[in-house]
Amino acid sequence: MASPHAPRPRRTVRRIRATAAGAATGLLITGLLAAPSQARDDTPIGTVAGKSGTARYEPGPCPKTAEPIAELKGARCGTLTVPENRAEPNGRTVKLGVAVVPAVAAEPKPDPIVWLAGGPGDDAVGEAKMAVDGGMNRDRDLILMSQRGTYSADPALTCANIDEFNARATGLVYDAPSTGREHVRATKACRDKLAASGADLSAYNDIESSADLADLRKALGLKQWNVYGISYGTQLALVYMRLHPEGIRSVGIDGILPPSTAGSALTWSAAKQGFDGLFKACAEQPACNRRYPDLPAAFERLVRRLEAKPVTTTVTLPDSKKQVKVVLDAGALVNWMTSATHVATQVPRALDELAHGKPQRIAEQWAVAKYSPQAIGRTSHGLVYGVFCSEWTPYETEEQALKGGREAFPAFPRPVQAQAPQLAFLREDCDAWNVPAAPRSIRDVTKSDIPTLAISGGFDAQTGAANGPYVARTLPNATVVTVPYEPHVVFATSKCAQEITGSFFDTPTAPNTACLKSLKPPQFETGP
Repeated sequence: MASPHAPRPRRTVRRIRATAAGAATGLLITGLLAAPSQARDDTPIGTVAGKSGTARYEPGPCPKTAEPIAELKGARCGTLTVPENRAEPNGRTVKLGVAVVPAVAAEPKPDPIVWLAGGPGDDAVGEAKMAVDGGMNRDRDLILMSQRGTYSADPALTCANIDEFNARATGLVYDAPSTGREHVRATKACRDKLAASGADLSAYNDIESSADLADLRKALGLKQWNVYGISYGTQLALVYMRLHPEGIRSVGIDGILPPSTAGSALTWSAAKQGFDGLFKACAEQPACNRRYPDLPAAFERLVRRLEAKPVTTTVTLPDSKKQVKVVLDAGALVNWMTSATHVATQVPRALDELAHGKPQRIAEQWAVAKYSPQAIGRTSHGLVYGVFCSEWTPYETEEQALKGGREAFPAFPRPVQAQAPQLAFLREDCDAWNVPAAPRSIRDVTKSDIPTLAISGGFDAQTGAANGPYVARTLPNATVVTVPYEPHVVFATSKCAQEITGSFFDTPTAPNTACLKSLKPPQFETGP
């Protein structure tokens, strides 16, 4: 998951979020679902047209991507056309790009894997490299579908003005009321643009997206498939499991976001877990502990100091060589930390440098990601706010959100506690977005006997490893795994996580977690 006004970390094989400390916890798993079945007439999926109710699949060119993706070469592609709003089946339609990456194995297993991207607002087709690099198409076809509103869908509900504001906002005080007003103005301008294009903004949500998935499976003629969701994609996977369980053989969820608790308070809890995991790993490493003793207290002192007196510096952007102003205040520091667990070995040294008047490392990491070309014009803000403003904010009060900050970090100043990590000014943004609340049932827990892998990272400061055991309470055939020393979305960063995931799809009742025993803590930088 990522902020509506914050760019996602670039996803490469070193990947974004995914790590958690501790040994794997396996919940008892009993029995598989019925044996998988091949596509109709043994025809490779993605080669023939198919229908599912009012949905229609047609083979065609591969979906557009911002840059060429070699892993899509040889993919079988097409589009799924579905109603924008299923309450109006004869109304406007949307087209979702589909790419089927063939299995590497000469004789692939008949049940493919469908990949659900994070965000909300990220495009699954653009994550083909991550999925293929991790071996997701080792012996099964890999299906990538652009979720409605995302970059390779038609229409794509992207708004570069928000991304450009995100970049410029690195030179503003993070939680200042004036920043909030500009934040909401950018959101309102995006909404006005998308509404003027004819988009039904109330139709971009998990209920419609899970129906899209159900329609795709049927239109491709598949009796069974497997599901793998990362970050926000885990929320969609859990909703999909609950609303359309038919045809799902197994589900992997990585960097878990439970629909029943998603919101500002949960992001505070996740930040606390991720920060504590990293600080504990440093404390247990003698060299790191000697050089940076009591990191939690040092971090809290920095938060209070920066709230009272922000630090202003300049950063040179690597692509353009342009110099930009950066303001590091308490909110900026906290939000930097939620992603900095992806470069965990640098964090203690970076905090120490900042405490001693050297803000450049943190300032560069904070700003460069937001000014990156990969951060501009690619996120579906129509889907971001469609989910947040119909499924999250209607079911979490302002007081509940603030309580989450107070409980996680009681020593933080109140203005910091009031703006949850990744979700600054969310309530005001949702007032501007103005879509109806989803049915309260969207917050129901998922109860299912579908075999599930709930995998998290020990350093995950964006969704929190505790969400694995939480969702497993109502998933009796779940295996809960925490991969130590990894950030959010372990599949992207951990070979061990990839091995566990591969073995899960082989035997969802008993994935092999032996690799966890050999994992060692990272060596933190200690400087001169």
